[in-house]
Amino acid sequence: MVLPTPAELGLLEILWRLGEGTIEEVLEASGENPPPNYKTVQSFLRIMEGKKLVTHRLRGRAFIYKPQVRREQVNRLSIRSLLKRHFGGSRTELLLNMLEAERIDAAELEELENLIHRYRKSKRGTERRSERDK
Repeated sequence: MVLPTPAELGLLEILWRLGEGTIEEVLEASGENPPPNYKTVQSFLRIMEGKKLVTHRLRGRAFIYKPQVRREQVNRLSIRSLLKRHFGGSRTELLLNMLEAERIDAAELEELENLIHRYRKSKRGTERRSERDK
């Protein structure tokens, strides 16, 4: 999968929210006033189709566009790309940078610690099951 550009991501966000839609429905759902240019959105959707980010079907003479990728897939790819480009692939460097550069209050820090604890616990359970199955 190819990482969508910011403009493509904006269109994907609309399509994820709608499920599927015509160009007119996408323009209306954008909430922008004035709405984006019809031909520009049409061009983006064609490019996105070539990248296999969206697909279309016909309803009468109208193209109905539908996302071909899930938000989770795009999020994971975005994070991998960010890690690789800015942190040498190191999750630790990313986390340290966030902790040092961002204001994280005690409640959010505790929530992160709990998430890590639950993740570790679930990983241990998975590893034990895997060992038993061998």
